[in-house]
Amino acid sequence: MSTGRDRAGVSLSGVMDEDRKAVRTAGSQLPPHMPALMVALTGVTGVVEAVSLLALGPAFTAMQTGNVLFLAFGAAQAGDLPTLPAGVSLAAFVLGVVCGSHLEAVTESRGRHWFVLGLVVESGLLAAAAAAAWGLAPQYGTPDARHLAVMAVVALAMGVRNTTIMRANVPGVPTTLVTRSMTAFLGGSAMGRDAVYGYGTAGWQLRGLSVLAMFTGGALGALLIRAGCAVGWLLLPAAVAVLVVGLAYRGQPALRTGQAPGREGSR
Repeated sequence: MSTGRDRAGVSLSGVMDEDRKAVRTAGSQLPPHMPALMVALTGVTGVVEAVSLLALGPAFTAMQTGNVLFLAFGAAQAGDLPTLPAGVSLAAFVLGVVCGSHLEAVTESRGRHWFVLGLVVESGLLAAAAAAAWGLAPQYGTPDARHLAVMAVVALAMGVRNTTIMRANVPGVPTTLVTRSMTAFLGGSAMGRDAVYGYGTAGWQLRGLSVLAMFTGGALGALLIRAGCAVGWLLLPAAVAVLVVGLAYRGQPALRTGQAPGREGSR
């Protein structure tokens, strides 16, 4: 029989209530600049994933759920997708998370801008990937060693990004996936009619913008690939955009782990 608590004695219903409260208030307590920065990063993710999946892979670099499933399908010898790109991306992503976590923890312990540093490192890695891919033509299905090397650097950057965003803990805009943002957006819409998601609030609108940004970034990346753009030209603007976002936050107070700006004292 369920007691409503897990083995650690934490109330599961309490966890759900806290999560719903964060979703409902997403964006409403943030400084005006933060929502725009998070939406911009979400759009960059769309471009990067278009490049990864359609020009380097097939594999994802930010949304690793797809790679885990590609590897699972390969282990079951089902389907006809190559598993090497997914394995390379997943391994590089893991390395990015580990390195990013250590780097940002050390930076935070010294009271410095780990949020800014994380984005600067990500931008540098994307720029390095663009340089390595300069003149490289998009290729889908059978990537060669150079395509895989570029993919590894991009996945490394996305591992750092995921660490940075999870530490920042800005609710409603995870920037590297939109499943939860879409669920909360639809649940709080006129169709879902769930008041807990704050229909019509700034947070509800922010989640809608997050989904739109991912779609727009992905569509833009795909269109540029169809137009024949080389991989380097696709990754360079992404690197610049991430750098601009990082520099735009420099003048703000240093974040603490799990502490979104405007939410001090909420824990």
